[in-house]
Amino acid sequence: MARTNGSSDIKFTSNTGWQNHRIVSPIDGSPVGLSGIALYTKSDDFAIELNTKVIGNEFNTIKIITPKNANSFDIATAKRTITLESNVPKKITHKIKSGQTISEIADKYNVSIAEIKKANRLKSNLIRAGKTLKIPTDEMQKKAIQRSEFIPLSMEADINSHFYKTDISLNKIYLLPNKSENSFALNGVVLENKNSGVIYHNIGVNGAKLSDYNKYPMFFEQLKALEPDLVVIALGTNESFDKMTAAAYMEQLAAFIQKVKEENGNINILVITPPPSNFKRKYPNIFAADYAKKIIDGAEDGNYTVWDMYSQMGGLFSVNRNFRNGLMANDRVHYSKSGYEKQGDLFSEAILKAFQDYKNSRN
Repeated sequence: MARTNGSSDIKFTSNTGWQNHRIVSPIDGSPVGLSGIALYTKSDDFAIELNTKVIGNEFNTIKIITPKNANSFDIATAKRTITLESNVPKKITHKIKSGQTISEIADKYNVSIAEIKKANRLKSNLIRAGKTLKIPTDEMQKKAIQRSEFIPLSMEADINSHFYKTDISLNKIYLLPNKSENSFALNGVVLENKNSGVIYHNIGVNGAKLSDYNKYPMFFEQLKALEPDLVVIALGTNESFDKMTAAAYMEQLAAFIQKVKEENGNINILVITPPPSNFKRKYPNIFAADYAKKIIDGAEDGNYTVWDMYSQMGGLFSVNRNFRNGLMANDRVHYSKSGYEKQGDLFSEAILKAFQDYKNSRN
């Protein structure tokens, strides 16, 4: 809906267009928050349909994140079709046959030549075989008109979101306008189920840097809606292509961490170093290497944990090897699907190993 990359397992569609503003764009007053993207409209007849695209991805809770937690949306899990009948003018058309005249056609339908000419914007009585004429008439005919009507559900609210919970597993839901509002802005939709395990949320905008998030206070305010126990920060590649110094990068990282903690208490922070990449496909990205070292060196003073993806993916001179192994795109900057999956596997293995080490130390 924001005309950018979307989730692979959830599909959003709407019957109307939405204005959007991304966190990477200059500040213009748009209400950018938790997702890094603001969607907004003044239309009050929209419907947003949300579908899960993966079996087993059903949800039991939906949270709606809006600026200042405004009660802008209703939700529905079903719609019904109402059929109405109405009288509409009857439409008659006539396909001209070879040899027919306009007077002959007028006599057939009991209308005047002038009426036919007016209905078809004809300037003369000349007509051509094979063409179609509209025949004016005062007759009426019945027409069935179908209209979808949604069945709104009662929502609850806390200080961070408006939400709906159900014991029924859902794979589709509709967001509708709250008719008491006259403008609508959406910062995020949070879906959760009742399964045991880790609840994982991901937030990312193409091209975003720490400085982009730092300029939007509402991002940090709305982060509370996720009730996070751990915030993982995985940024740094985009800054390196701006040739940002490591000192300036660490200032932005420190500001980001401070803002997270100001709004979310003494929360756990884990910083992932940027992966290796090249400039112009052949020059090692020494800026990313410098960021990785400074992130590791600053962990104790900054009171955050580090996972060193830079080293795990091979370090400074690994890019061409990673490309040959199918882990990187041809630009030697972005990783392939296999490359990103490898990063995810390595990170989750590191988390699970740390947890197992913790359990062993408790025995």
